[in-house]
Amino acid sequence: MSVTALDAPAIAGAAPSRLVNEVDNRAAYVSFGLAYLLGHGAAAVSQGDSPLSGLPGWLPTALLGIGLAAGIAQATVAALRAQRGAAEPDVLSGKLLGASWIVAFTALFLAITGLTSAVDRPELQTVLWPAGSGLVVGLLYLAEGAARRNLLHYGLGVWLAVISSAALFLSTPGLYWVLALAGGGAYALAAALERRRLAPHARRPRR
Repeated sequence: MSVTALDAPAIAGAAPSRLVNEVDNRAAYVSFGLAYLLGHGAAAVSQGDSPLSGLPGWLPTALLGIGLAAGIAQATVAALRAQRGAAEPDVLSGKLLGASWIVAFTALFLAITGLTSAVDRPELQTVLWPAGSGLVVGLLYLAEGAARRNLLHYGLGVWLAVISSAALFLSTPGLYWVLALAGGGAYALAAALERRRLAPHARRPRR
């Protein structure tokens, strides 16, 4: 009896396996999307010359921070799960991409703090942080999408980088409306499309 004949029943009867070296971003997309919709949305309705609602000043920041923290945690868990059984070069790439988030946001903190101190305009942080964070996340998604050959992730990164930068042309609350609707909406669409992207990988045999 041939090796092929021995293997065939096992393969034919195998249940759908976990994703093989693919990062499932759905939970992270939902968390980041809610952070944009609720955090930036709360800022949009509570700031400007004629605010629509008198929300506490700390609430938009708290909603955004909680959502971003949850999204980063979900993304980290998904990336670590995808590295199980991966080749050593792929594991190294994943670790380097993860470290890039720390480096990027540290650099953003130094840039915004230094710029606002140099021009003595601390109030600029209220617009530079939302837009800068979106730009940094978008660029990180570009790198991750290219490294993992994930066109959906790459496309989301392009969108976030462009709208976050373009939003700086608007005053408040316009900037927050763009981030909440265009950014949060993009995450919602990406979460819906992610299931379709993962479907072919879910049918691959376990390594």
